[in-house]
Amino acid sequence: MSANVGKIDRAIRIVCGLGLVAGTLSGVIGAWGWLGLVPLATGLFGFCPAYLPFGVNTCPLKK
Repeated sequence: MSANVGKIDRAIRIVCGLGLVAGTLSGVIGAWGWLGLVPLATGLFGFCPAYLPFGVNTCPLKK
């Protein structure tokens, strides 16, 4: 399992995931905000399984 999520993509995923979870914990949004754990996890691990079937890779090429 190699990384397929680049730096900017990871940062956006982490910020959005934290925002959704924080919104749920504070009561601003409903329980669906727990879905923020998905982008949070993919951002922290640097791997998104949904990218595989489409061949998407936002990481720069390693030389």
